[in-house]
Amino acid sequence: MIFRGYVKVVNKDTTAPVIFFNRYSGEIESESIYGGKWLRWAYDRPLGRFVLGAVIKRKCFSCLYGRWADTRMSRKEIKPFIEKFKVDPNEFLDEPDSYRSFNEFFYRKLKASARPVCQGQHTVAFPADGRHLVIENLGRDSWIFAKGRRLNLDQLLGNSDLAGKYHGGTAIVSRLCPSDYHRFHFPLAGVSDEGRLIQGSLYSVNPIALSRNLAWLWENKRQVTTVSQSPVGDYLFLEIGATNVGSIVGTHPGNQRAEKGDEKGYFRFGGSMVILIFQAGRIRPAEDLLTNSRSERETYARMGDRAGEVMTPVP
Repeated sequence: MIFRGYVKVVNKDTTAPVIFFNRYSGEIESESIYGGKWLRWAYDRPLGRFVLGAVIKRKCFSCLYGRWADTRMSRKEIKPFIEKFKVDPNEFLDEPDSYRSFNEFFYRKLKASARPVCQGQHTVAFPADGRHLVIENLGRDSWIFAKGRRLNLDQLLGNSDLAGKYHGGTAIVSRLCPSDYHRFHFPLAGVSDEGRLIQGSLYSVNPIALSRNLAWLWENKRQVTTVSQSPVGDYLFLEIGATNVGSIVGTHPGNQRAEKGDEKGYFRFGGSMVILIFQAGRIRPAEDLLTNSRSERETYARMGDRAGEVMTPVP
């Protein structure tokens, strides 16, 4: 079973910029990639690809990097990072100088006013900050991230019966960059199960990497959670690990009800991805998200903003 969808990517020319539509500025912008030169070297050069397969994709590499990000020495990176990527300290729940390590800054909490959650029981919220892509009509003839790159839903979910339940449905892919707020939240009220962890490698989820080999996405470490008793019935919430992500940390206990906007968990250091998967006919994506996705382009929006509407409420 294959996803259908599109995003503006770097195909063979990995020196070209990764672009997206910014919902707030109304402009098409170029992404400032953390470690962009290193990323292109690792995924586009013969020596880089050798190092990628031998070292970078392995859990031990990301764990070592994560350990550095937990040290007090790493604090010196916080101020330059804020300045380079124009992160707004006024949104932080705590003062920038209070973080004991870069990792504490990375999975920082924000003031509630910084991420208001869209109102209405039948309005779907984005689960995280990031660059978002909607994938329509999950089916066998679909592709994502680049023409000819097909995403296998059976393999992504690790369960063909579960994948069959979402055939013809809709997915929202939220790609988080290192500069984004890295806590993720429920897009609708519901009851989550305890989740199922699928172990795997830790490849990058940047389009530069995924346009080379989409299979890296379902080879990565990931958590699959079913959320039930929501306005759309059951839907899936996936967290995808990536290079230099120390871990996926759950903060909401399983088998308990969550309200829309409640925190589900966070990623430790690194870029990462969240995927929401809905059954057929259950949601209508926001118009700008839909239009940009059909134009092979991601849409930047913040956690809590409107991602779409429930089409067929389930009692």
